[in-house]
Amino acid sequence: MLSMNRFKPPEWLADAIAKNIIRAAPEKRVSLGLLPTPMHRWNVPNLPKGCELYIKRDDLSGMELGGNKVRKLEFLLADAMNKECDNVVTIGGIQSNHCRATACAARLLGMDSTLILRTSATDVDKDPGFCGNLLMNRLAGANIELVTKDEYSRLGSEALGNTCIQRLEGLGKKPYLIPVGGSNALGTWGYVLAAEEILVSQRELGLPVVDDIVLSVGSGGSATGLALGSRLCGLNAKVTAFSACDSPEYFYEFCQGILNGIVTESEKEKFKAVDIMEVVSAKGKGYAVSTEEELALCVEIAAQTGIMLDPVYSGKAFYGLMQSMKSDPSRWEDRRVVFVHTGGFLGMYDKVDQLEEPILKGTSVSRFVL
Repeated sequence: MLSMNRFKPPEWLADAIAKNIIRAAPEKRVSLGLLPTPMHRWNVPNLPKGCELYIKRDDLSGMELGGNKVRKLEFLLADAMNKECDNVVTIGGIQSNHCRATACAARLLGMDSTLILRTSATDVDKDPGFCGNLLMNRLAGANIELVTKDEYSRLGSEALGNTCIQRLEGLGKKPYLIPVGGSNALGTWGYVLAAEEILVSQRELGLPVVDDIVLSVGSGGSATGLALGSRLCGLNAKVTAFSACDSPEYFYEFCQGILNGIVTESEKEKFKAVDIMEVVSAKGKGYAVSTEEELALCVEIAAQTGIMLDPVYSGKAFYGLMQSMKSDPSRWEDRRVVFVHTGGFLGMYDKVDQLEEPILKGTSVSRFVL
């Protein structure tokens, strides 16, 4: 933990580099995560005939419940440290898991953090409070700057980030900008490597094959990395990403941009996002907006299996998976499916009012009888 070392790619990646399939590997990596994360059978009831469901526990990746963000930050923050930066800037929603993970990791590595958080026009001039991820941001000493959703849409995350970078440089700081979700070519290397963990777990569990990898997609890096890594390491599982925001068409284009930063020019035609992954819309009413049905399923699965999903990403992805299994069971029959839990449970604290009714239906509280 916390040591920055020269990154030595595993043999299968070194081979892909030698064959000019992918570009040179990153030079440095800082050990932040508790890796590899566990993978085990997930006894969800009423699955299609012959379907076996497993869960990859990236919610247990370490770094203050950092979830899938930890793998990306191992490469991004190593780059920041290598460049001797002193302030890490990133951007996301008001309950951003990525921003919280970045703030905690940056502080652990001795860097300040500046978080540009998107909120409503009615709340942008108010103190955001201490709910969920905000509490951990503030405990980690993050500098929080609020923008409205309209400002975010109108100006874009890149422009907002660069404006902040320029301001910090004017104050004599040496800042480092991390994109939304840590999803660029450098951060995505974390999930290229994660594919091998699933392959190792497949063998340890005695599975002849993993047919499908299912996860949420919110910024694109995790899904892109797993899809590429699955091809390169020999896992060859079909990757289905349920989107928590935006459209499948947006993600195919964005993820292609990430792929183009990893795959060599001569191999781009062999690694098209639309060919190596399937993106299915699961945003429902919108990003971070939960329906009663989505939250009810999260409550039900927690009570049945002990797995706590988050409302923004894994909860929506799992709801999308269950809907797909109900509407098209033959697609999933006799398949061995790995669901990647990307973390983010702290976001549930922002949904307490909506959760009260479904939770009360399944629990009871009474005075102890003496």
